[in-house]
Amino acid sequence: MVETKQKSAKAPKAKAEGAVALPADYTPRMAELYKGTIKPKLMKSLKCSNEFQVPRLTKIVINMGVGRAVADKKLLEAAIADMELIAGQKPVTTYARKSISTYSLREGMAIGCKVTLRGKRMYEFLDRLITIALPRVRDFDGVSSKSFDGRGNYAMGIKEQIIFQEIDFDKTDRVRGMDVIICTTASDDDGARALLTEFGMPFKRSRTQAKKEA
Repeated sequence: MVETKQKSAKAPKAKAEGAVALPADYTPRMAELYKGTIKPKLMKSLKCSNEFQVPRLTKIVINMGVGRAVADKKLLEAAIADMELIAGQKPVTTYARKSISTYSLREGMAIGCKVTLRGKRMYEFLDRLITIALPRVRDFDGVSSKSFDGRGNYAMGIKEQIIFQEIDFDKTDRVRGMDVIICTTASDDDGARALLTEFGMPFKRSRTQAKKEA
């Protein structure tokens, strides 16, 4: 439905200005946790013959659709600003790949934004997502443990961007949702679930688990 187009020649400069620089010698807490604790534990529990078989994170993709941007471009600008604050990195604009007359949508129209995080930014975002943002969701009881794609990737939807402390509720123009896709090297759902569980992802307990704990 959407595609990412390259920006003009001025894009690299805008991206550099929008990004939040991280110290070269800085190691995110989650990266240290993986290397020192999670990796050795998973190697044993998943019975990996060598450390290269242990699942690891590769990237996190954050996507925000702004359908109403078709009628008001300022909505897309506000969404990009919010995502940049949340991710610490300049997003790219996504465009419609085909025309849909029902929604007054034409091919090539800007309808959203997305950002791909790797390395330090990836670990930083995951840390803030798990320890700060998700606990701020109203009546939060965990995230679905079934939203895996069978190839080691996990997707979750966030209804309100204001759960991130970087967003000032009093200054935001409206509440926006987004999709977060966490990609790993795991070959199946079990490996990816084990990895995210060790990072502290608050998966919902199944009825069976709840009965056992009771």
